[in-house]
Amino acid sequence: MRFDHAGVATENAESLAFRYEDIFGCEIAHEERFGDLKVIFLGLENGYFELLEPREEGTIAEYLENHGPGLHHVALATDDIAAALDDAVDAGVDLVDEEPRPGAWGHEVAFLHPESTGGVLVEFVEH
Repeated sequence: MRFDHAGVATENAESLAFRYEDIFGCEIAHEERFGDLKVIFLGLENGYFELLEPREEGTIAEYLENHGPGLHHVALATDDIAAALDDAVDAGVDLVDEEPRPGAWGHEVAFLHPESTGGVLVEFVEH
């Protein structure tokens, strides 16, 4: 597996994208509306920042209400998401997603429960 992206919950993805462009010299690689979210991916040399702005009530809106803006999850890319999930279960990890599901940018995704990963919400991504 390899690092894919860090998901950042924010109330204004466009404003944060401009801020990150100034600070880190990265540029917008992809932008879309996905479900209840505005999603902006900023390209880095070895991955992305994924900025998540809620457009209506949902998981990220609830996260912002409870925790405020900041790091939401870390994503690892895999060539075989089903095998990665099987390996996680074999290692005793509780899953948020038993099966892969459609994610932003057309990728298949699945999340691991943070109680099993040291308090970090981990996402598997298959491009």
